[in-house]
Amino acid sequence: MADKNPQEAAASPESMRTTEPGLKRLFLTLSVLFSFILGFPFLWKSVEIYRSEISLMETNPSLSFPFHFQALFFNFNPDLNPHHLKLSILDQITKLTSDSPPQCGTNNNLTTLSVTLHSNKSHCTHDTNFYPCGANAISAVDFDSADEDVDELLSSVFRGKNIYTVAVVNGGGDGIRVVVGKYRHAWIVGGFDFEEEEDLASRVAEIFVKVFVNGGRDQGLIHGEFMPVGADGRIVLSFNLLNAEPNDWVYDWDFQRIDESVLAPIMEVLGPIANISVESQVLYHTPKSSFSYWDEKQNSYIFNTKDLPFFVNSNEWHLDTSIAAGGRSKILQFVVYVPSAKECPLRLQLPNGEISKTNGFISPMWGGAIVLNPRSCLKDFESKQPQRHIMSPEDLQEVFEVFLGQFRQLFGLKSDNIYVGESGTFHLLPSERGFTEWELDVLSRQHTCFNLHSCVTTLESLSRLVQSLPRMIIMDEIGKQVQLSLEAAKLAQSNASQGVYESSAVSSRQARSLAEDAFFHPSIMSVSYYSFEHCFAVYSPFFLPVLMHVLLAAVREWRRYKKEKAKYLAWKKIK
Repeated sequence: MADKNPQEAAASPESMRTTEPGLKRLFLTLSVLFSFILGFPFLWKSVEIYRSEISLMETNPSLSFPFHFQALFFNFNPDLNPHHLKLSILDQITKLTSDSPPQCGTNNNLTTLSVTLHSNKSHCTHDTNFYPCGANAISAVDFDSADEDVDELLSSVFRGKNIYTVAVVNGGGDGIRVVVGKYRHAWIVGGFDFEEEEDLASRVAEIFVKVFVNGGRDQGLIHGEFMPVGADGRIVLSFNLLNAEPNDWVYDWDFQRIDESVLAPIMEVLGPIANISVESQVLYHTPKSSFSYWDEKQNSYIFNTKDLPFFVNSNEWHLDTSIAAGGRSKILQFVVYVPSAKECPLRLQLPNGEISKTNGFISPMWGGAIVLNPRSCLKDFESKQPQRHIMSPEDLQEVFEVFLGQFRQLFGLKSDNIYVGESGTFHLLPSERGFTEWELDVLSRQHTCFNLHSCVTTLESLSRLVQSLPRMIIMDEIGKQVQLSLEAAKLAQSNASQGVYESSAVSSRQARSLAEDAFFHPSIMSVSYYSFEHCFAVYSPFFLPVLMHVLLAAVREWRRYKKEKAKYLAWKKIK
C-alpha cells in the first residue's frame, strides 16, 4: 500500500476538519434562547397591576373658627368706660379659654368683641359698629316680660347676624337673672353697682366661652371616638317597644304620629351634621338580663346603676334588624321596656339612693332605655287573653321627651335646662326642635373638627398602605374619590374660616365619607394583588429549569461552533 500524504495524515478529525461548520444548530439554539428573553417583557406585562394616580397631598386638619361677640349694656352709669369694659371681658375670655383643655377650632386671635353702653335714651357710647348707637330697636324690648317673648323680640332684632350677643340690663330688683335664649343671644337682668365691673365682665365672658363656645359643658368638646355618627355620615334611630311578658299584658304605640310631630323637626335641624333615618318595631318575650329586688320602702322592684351593663339582653333582644346594620352607618337604639307582672313596678335607683325621675339611662355609642311601668301592675288572672294597651299620646309625648334628652346627651349636650357656672345659675331656654341655634353651632364645629381629623387619618392610612404594597390594584374610582375628598376638606376649612358652620359641617361630612369609601373600596379589599416575591415564587419553578437548560445548551453549542470553526481554519491554513 502506498504511503499517505503527510498533510492528509495531519488532518485528523480531532485537530482539523475539511468542511466549514454549519450555523443551523447554533441558530436554532440561539433562537430558542432569544425567544425566552424576548418573551419575558410580555410575561411581565401580563402580570402587571393597574395603579391609578392618587394625589395624596398633605392636608392640614387644623381649623380656626372666628367668633364674633357683642355685649350691650343698658341703664348703666355714663362714667362706665366701654373700652375698659371690653378689655376686662377679653381678659376674662382669655383666662377661661386658657384654664380649659385646648379645643379644636378655637383661636383667641380670631375673637372679636363689640361693647355698646346705653346709659339713657340720649347718651350712648360704643367701640365698634356691630350694634352702633342709634339702633334703638332693642330699646323696645321689655325684659320683664316672659322669657319666651323676650327671646323672640331679641331674635327679630339680631336675626341674620352670625354674632353671639349678651344684653345686660341694670335694674329689676336685687337678684340677678341670667337667661340664654334659643338663638344666639342671652340677657342678664339685675341690679349692678359701678364697682362691679369685674364681676359683670366675668358673667358676660362665661356666657360667651362656657355656653356659646363649649355648649354648656364643664369640659371641652368630647373626643371624636364618642361621636354618634357613622363613617358615611348617617344615623339610624331605631325605636323598640319591648314587652317582657306578653302573657301579662301587651303594649303597642302609634309611632307614625310621634315621628311626624317630634322626630321630623329634629331630623331637619340635624341635617347638616348627619343624614338621619328612623325605624321602629315592637318585640315580645324580651326579659332583661339583670336582677331586681323588692324594696318595701319604695314599694317597688329596684335595679340600680351597677346592674345597667347587664340590663340589655343581647340574646333575647333582636334589635339589629335594620338594613344598615351591616354597613358603616351608626345605629342608635332607643328602648321602651315594659316589665312583666312579676317585677312591676320596676324603678331605677341612682347612686345617691334616689329614684330616677325619668326611669331611664343611656349607654354611650349604643343608645338609651326607659322602663315604662303599666298604670296598674295587677294582672287579670281570670282573663285568658292578655290585656292589650295602646300608649296614649300623653304617654308617648312624655316618653319621647326623655328620649330627646338622652339623644342630646349622646351628642354631649345637657339634657336639662340649667347650667351652673362659676358666676351663678343660667336658665337655658329649650327649643321645640330639640336643639337651639347656638347648640347647632357647637355641634357643627365639633363634627367639622372630628370629620376632618378622621378624613386626614384615613387618607394617611391609605397612603401608607399603597406605599407598602407596590403591586396593589388602584382603580381610577379610588383616585377620583381621594381627589373629591381632598377638595371637600379644603372647602370645609374655607367655610370654617369664614364662620359658615353648617356648610363646613356638610363639606367635612362629605370629605370623611369619600375618604372611607376610597379606603374600603372592594378592589383594595381584593386578594388579587401580591408582592414581587410571591410572583417570583409562582413562576420560577416553571421558567428557571427550562431557561437553565436552554442557556446551557446555547453556551455548549456556541463553544462547539467555536471549536469546529478553529479546526476548519487550521485545515485551511495547512492547505
